[in-house]
Amino acid sequence: MFENKNLKNLNADAEESAAAENAADSTATTNVPDAQTETAVEEVAVAAKYAVETAHDDFDWNVDKRNVTSYSEEEKEKYHTVYDNTFKQLNDGELLNGTVVGLTKTDVVLNIGFKSDGLISLNEFRDLPTLAIGDEVEVMIVEKEDRDGHLNLSRRQARITRAWERIMEVHKTGEVITGTVTSKTKGGLIVDVFGMETFLPGSQIDVKPVTDYDQFVGKTMEFKVVKINETIKNAVVSHKALIESDIEAQRTEIMSKLEKGQVLEGTVKNITDFGAFMDLGGLDGLLYITDISWGRISHPTEVLKLDQKINVVVLDFDDEKKRISLGLKQLTPHPWDVLEENIVEGNVVKGKVVNIEDYGAFLEIQPGVEGLVHVSEITWANTPINAKEFFKLGDEHEAKVVTLDKESRKMSLSIKQLSEDPWNDIETRFAENSKHPGLVKNITNYGVFVELSAGIGGMIHISDLSWLKRFNHPSEYTKVGETIDVVILGIDKENRKLQLGHKQLEEDPWNTLADTFAIGSLHEGTVSRRDDKGATIQLPYGLEGFAPNRHLAKEDGKSIAAEETAQFMVIEFDRNEKRIVVSHTRIWEQGQIEVAETAKKEARAEADNTRKAVKSVQSKVEKATLGDLGVLADLKKKMDSGDTGDTTADEAKPE
Repeated sequence: MFENKNLKNLNADAEESAAAENAADSTATTNVPDAQTETAVEEVAVAAKYAVETAHDDFDWNVDKRNVTSYSEEEKEKYHTVYDNTFKQLNDGELLNGTVVGLTKTDVVLNIGFKSDGLISLNEFRDLPTLAIGDEVEVMIVEKEDRDGHLNLSRRQARITRAWERIMEVHKTGEVITGTVTSKTKGGLIVDVFGMETFLPGSQIDVKPVTDYDQFVGKTMEFKVVKINETIKNAVVSHKALIESDIEAQRTEIMSKLEKGQVLEGTVKNITDFGAFMDLGGLDGLLYITDISWGRISHPTEVLKLDQKINVVVLDFDDEKKRISLGLKQLTPHPWDVLEENIVEGNVVKGKVVNIEDYGAFLEIQPGVEGLVHVSEITWANTPINAKEFFKLGDEHEAKVVTLDKESRKMSLSIKQLSEDPWNDIETRFAENSKHPGLVKNITNYGVFVELSAGIGGMIHISDLSWLKRFNHPSEYTKVGETIDVVILGIDKENRKLQLGHKQLEEDPWNTLADTFAIGSLHEGTVSRRDDKGATIQLPYGLEGFAPNRHLAKEDGKSIAAEETAQFMVIEFDRNEKRIVVSHTRIWEQGQIEVAETAKKEARAEADNTRKAVKSVQSKVEKATLGDLGVLADLKKKMDSGDTGDTTADEAKPE
């Protein structure tokens, strides 16, 4: 087609040249004078008349100087048809087969029946190491003629186009294809499928999580096309889909044959805190932690390992949810059904602490066989005991079998019965009023529990800790773990209780303090604490007194503050209730009363002296004279004045 076009162009050029020459000749002829023209014509006619024939008389004078022949329209159409049939009609992007006609060190020469051959780089034939001249390969016409006039072909583009067509087809049909993993990329792998690069996400490699992608590079695997993007011609493949498809088929087959009590072989696929997932050959089942062993285990890894193959029994299954519950311990008899001969009532057994509760601890005598040691069977003492302080998980203890019930699979154990009951001779070992050292085991709001020996203890009431001090809580006086001396105040053998005292180790100081802290006596004290009702006063000899708020007022109108030291007067002393009430206000109020009393006494004394003087004068005067009358008047006035002062003093006297 290309040469035909050029040929037409050449003919056109020839016609244009001939036309130009004829035009020039006619122009030249036109410019010659008429006489000359006529002469020239005559000369030509004469020459023709007398011309001599030569060897080139057969020359086709219709061919111009460029050797271009003029054809008729019929001939032109005929030759054009023959010419066009010698070439193929090609379009850019067309796929066709080409024949290898040459091989160089870098390129392959292909003949596709076009006016020229095409070159393709040898790199596009790396998958054909045996390529030879004469082989046919499929290529794509990238460009029939580039700017340099060359034919641009590509085998790679042809392969990608054909691959994309096949990929779209298998995506619709769901056909399984084979591809080669060529390299690793972010988030997955690159797979060559039909010569086209596709993406294999890391999550689609296997049903199990994959972290090492390098192990798959270079491997040929089977895939399914799960997603395509026609706009950018990109495809996503999955190997996991094939596995899941096979697993689903296996699941259906296994579920159809599943029965309760059936024993299957499985592989430990995953281990969690609550159990293990088993692969039953395409179907997963859960082996719960309580169904792994008859004995107690804290984690499945104590018995199982990953990829371990074991036999399990089907306990239950759900067809719809495809859930299977498995058991391992059910493959062996229940331990209670095969108890050892020595586990009978009255015998001593040894067990490991597997669980601790507030009410006691469970000892595992053998896997799956446990007994309870109640808190009341830990020690002979009747004092409260915390099982979590006495037992520790994993510790081993010996205990006596108290009760055994195989039907209900229960066993009660006792540790205290391994020794004699210490309360049998309690009156001898711990007689009343005897003194003993003890260990503080527990402290409550109302007292202190003291252990005198193993299994024997009692309580010191908070009021029996000290003669002098009152405590809000026993922890203000002693702590757990300290040693304290006690006196046996009473024994309750039936209820296994001892009444203990600590202050009874000394004489009651209140019997001797009555004189020291007599009512009205003054003592220096310090306010230790205050509240809305009053203040607690720290007095000498370790005693404490109480001062109501109204008795804390000072003479200047202020009130005694906390931590302040002042003088206090005892206004109440109760030996039985161990109570002392003191007052600071009473001290300065008493001083004012004493001053008033003194003034009253002095006035009365002066009045008495005046009366005595008047009586003495009256007894000496025998007769009254005018002068005497004047003296008597003065005395009378003085006496009247003395009577008035006496009355004032009486009125000032407090009630």
